This record gives sequence, structure tokens and C-alpha cells, in this order.
Amino acid sequence: MSLLVSKATAGLRVAVSDALHRAIENGALADAPLPDFVLEVPADRSHGDWACNAAMVGARTFHTAPRQIAQAIVDNLDLSGTGFASVEIAGPGFLNFTYDAGFYGEVLQDILRLGEKYGQSEYGQGKRVLVEYVSANPTGPMHIGNARGGVLGDALSAVLETVGYRVEREFYVNDAGNQVNKYALSLEARYMQLYKGEEGFPFPEDGYLGPDVIENAKAFAELHGDRYVDAAPEERRAALIGFGLPRNIQGLHDDLQRYRVEYDNWFHESTLHQSGAVMRMVEELTAKGATYEKDGAVWFKGEAYGSEDFVLVRGNGVPTYVVPDIAYHYDKLVTRNFDWAINVLGADHHGYVPRLKAALTALGVDAGKLDVVLMQMVRLVRDGEIVKASKRSGKAITLVTLLEEVPVDAARFLFNSYEPNTRIDFDLDLAVQQDSQNPVYYAQYAHARICSILRNLKADGVEPRDCTAEELKLLSAPEERELIRFLSGYTDELIGAAKALDPARVTRYITNLSTLFHKFYNTCRVRGEAEPLAAARLTLCCAAQTVLRNALALLKVSAPETM
Repeated sequence: MSLLVSKATAGLRVAVSDALHRAIENGALADAPLPDFVLEVPADRSHGDWACNAAMVGARTFHTAPRQIAQAIVDNLDLSGTGFASVEIAGPGFLNFTYDAGFYGEVLQDILRLGEKYGQSEYGQGKRVLVEYVSANPTGPMHIGNARGGVLGDALSAVLETVGYRVEREFYVNDAGNQVNKYALSLEARYMQLYKGEEGFPFPEDGYLGPDVIENAKAFAELHGDRYVDAAPEERRAALIGFGLPRNIQGLHDDLQRYRVEYDNWFHESTLHQSGAVMRMVEELTAKGATYEKDGAVWFKGEAYGSEDFVLVRGNGVPTYVVPDIAYHYDKLVTRNFDWAINVLGADHHGYVPRLKAALTALGVDAGKLDVVLMQMVRLVRDGEIVKASKRSGKAITLVTLLEEVPVDAARFLFNSYEPNTRIDFDLDLAVQQDSQNPVYYAQYAHARICSILRNLKADGVEPRDCTAEELKLLSAPEERELIRFLSGYTDELIGAAKALDPARVTRYITNLSTLFHKFYNTCRVRGEAEPLAAARLTLCCAAQTVLRNALALLKVSAPETM
């Protein structure tokens, strides 16, 4: 929560504790240890700004009815200096507290003083976090699942940074293993077919059929001609993969950059094989007694570590896909010594996570330092129907073809509007609508509306000014108070998003803030009011603008001044 709200609630906690002590001293309550009570925001704000359960949890301690305890607290309560003006007893003994009028003005002053830093906190205590996301195989273009993973990982990284973690963003390039071998065979077939025809060099049954394979093979032929037609297959495939893979990886760079996703590190799986780190994991697990041999293969004793047994090295001596992943996460948490590693993966990795954590535990690594965010699938919808192909090309919709149809702002906002474990039906028609039904348009319009207010008043010679505490107390309408209370909770919302690993909370906050501002705008005029009230309302507009802009920037969504 914001420092201002933290200070107020800390003061309230002390005030309630002091009231309990005084009630004990004057005999209103039995002499007993103070109960461990909580302060929380009530679901219905008409009940107050904060609620306390001290009387409820104190019933057993004091052997007294909760409502009697609540009355004893109220009788001995001193709220001076806390930022709260009053308290009411509700139901069986809940205590509901209401901010004093001066608190609302302090919130606005705090927002305007901090500006773009409003919302930042030290919750993360500077701990180092590595967030890995997208990590698509470099054997084809980005698909729609990558579009969701890209904005999810990017927004989560921004949230974690804002609440005080030191974050690095990483893309894991799977440039080794079976999928790369298959891609090499696919490239080889397309290259050879340029000179021998499709019948002269059949395409592998499980090869990659994407157009990028044909494009890379043609580009390779333009550069080298038929030089590799008669070369040894191993030499030919090595040359083709050495040419095609970097082109694909650059394509991933370019596509993600267009999507406003950039990384601190691009970590290549091949480096783990070259350094010997992959087989070293097998050796270390074996040395720790965590493996056994069966049918010529090396197995991991998963059941001993909360997983299931699984193969590490096949009978032909080739490690399975999980071994490089073990080496990669060992590198994250031990070699590079990150305090926390977070992976954003598709829901199909559900069974993979326990295996990975079990192997890390066997290696003596704290598997609790690894968290995996599993995201559900995305379906594209147009005219109420599921869409699988691009209108223009008739081929599968990739990240690039999506961004040719949908603005980046809309894609980023809408993909981040759902919790990771929720399946998305992405409405292509809604994404391009320019009305209040489109959530990103609705939010951006709130910001543009504030800018319009400022422009129009400036044309009248009126500009924002510093207001006194007494002037800000004029903001007493329910719509004004509700909006200010919501602004005061922005920092706490970011901390909640970090704890839950759910940046969609920020998107929902933006939508709710936009709704509250539109509600305020439709009820409370700025122009035409007495100058002190107009100035106070203009201050509220500026504070709402600041928080909207900060939250949109966190998602890398633009905050337009006109629409």
C-alpha cells in the first residue's frame, strides 16, 4: 500500500492496541494478552474505509461477548493523528473506521509529489529475480500462445520491478536437441528439392512445413548455390542450420520488439551442451545416488523426491529434453545465484514442473526458489466463431499477422486482462472497436478526457495549482471520495499482483479506475464551480491522470492525450 495508507493503518493498529490496554487497566476487560487482530478493507465501502476484527478474535481471550469488547475499545479509543475520524460498531462486533476529511487531500498531494514514482515500493527488498517467458522454439514464427506469454511475462516483470525487485528478463533459445535436428532435416529437404525436385528428395514425414523453411532454403541457395548438393549430409545439415537458425532467431527478436517485448538476456541451450553442463547434471545426480539404470537407460529416482521416476539418458546415450532444462535452472539458481526464478509456460507443461523441481531438490537446490506460471490456451474469435486462419493469407494466425489486424495497445491490454490460468477467447472484432465496449479504448479515453479538461481550462486561463488542505477538504462528494480512495490503493494493488504473480490485476485496476473517473466526470463539474472547489477538482483530475498514465506505462500501453 502507499506510504500514506501504511502510515494511517499503522497508526490505527497502535490506537486499537492502546485502547485495549486502557480497557484492561480500567477493568472494562480482563487482564489477558492482546488478541492478534487484522485490519482489512471491507468489501462494501459504505461500511467504512477499514474494518477491524479485534473484538471478534478477542472473545475467547477476554471471555467476553465481541460486541462488549468492541464497546470497550470504542470507549477507550483515541484516533487523533491516525488519519481516521470515526469508528462504528457493526453486526456482532466488527469495528468500521472512516478516514478524516484531511486524508483525502493528503492522498492527492502524495500522488502529485511522487509523479511517475507513485506506486513504487520496497516490498521486494532488492532481491534478484529472473523471469523467463515466451522461449519459443526457433523453428518457426511466433504463435498466438506466444503473444499471451509475451505480455504476461513482460507485465509481470514490470510489476516486480515497481515493487522493489531487481528483475532480469530472459528468452531461452532451444537451439539444440531433437527439434533442431528435425528442422535441419526439413531445411535439407527444401534445399535439395530446389535441385532434384520433390520426388528426387522426399520431405521427411514429421518435418516442419512452415513457409520459413522454404524461404531459408531459397536464401541459402542464393548465397551458396549447389555447393552443398553433393556434400556429406552431416556437413550439409550443419551449414543449413548454421544459416537458417540465426535468421529465425533474429525474426523472433524483430517480432517481439514490434510487440514491445525486449529482453536483458537471450540464453542459448547450445551453450549448456558445449560447456558439458548437461551431462554434468547426470553425473552429479548419479553421485548423489539419485539415479539407477534400467534397460540400458539412466533413470532419475523421482519418487524419492515427490515426482515420478523418469529417463535422463536414453539407451543410445542421448539425454532426454529434461536434462538440459535441469542444467539451465541449476545455472539460474546456483551459477548465476538468482534469489528467485519465474517461468511463464503453457499449461501443457503441468506434468513437467514436478519433475524439474524434484531433480533440483536432489541436486541440493532449493526448489522453492522456482515458481512456474502456467497459462491456458488462447482462441481467436471473429463474429462469434473460432478463427484459425488469417483473412489475408488463409494460413495460421501468427503474432505478426495478429498485429497486422489488431493494434499493439489492444493486444497487450486484452491479453493481460485474464488470470494466467483462465482460457482466453480473444475477440478480434472487440479489439478494434473504438467505443466503451473495448476495455483498452475505454481506459485510454479516460486519460484523453482528463487531458481535454486540462486543455480547455488552459484555454480559459486556468491551470492546476497547489491547493491548501482546507481546499482539498471540499472534495466531499461520494464520487470524489470513492475515486480518491481507489487511487490510494494503487501501490497495494501492485504488491498484490506481485504476490499472486498475476499482472492482470493491474489491467483490472485500470478498468475500474477509468470507470470511477468517468463516474466522477459525469457528476462533478470542474468548469463553472467556485474557484476553490474547481481547483480542488482539477487537482483530483491531475492525480487520476498520473495514476492512469503510470499503470498504462507499466503494461507498455500508450496513454493518448486526444482520441
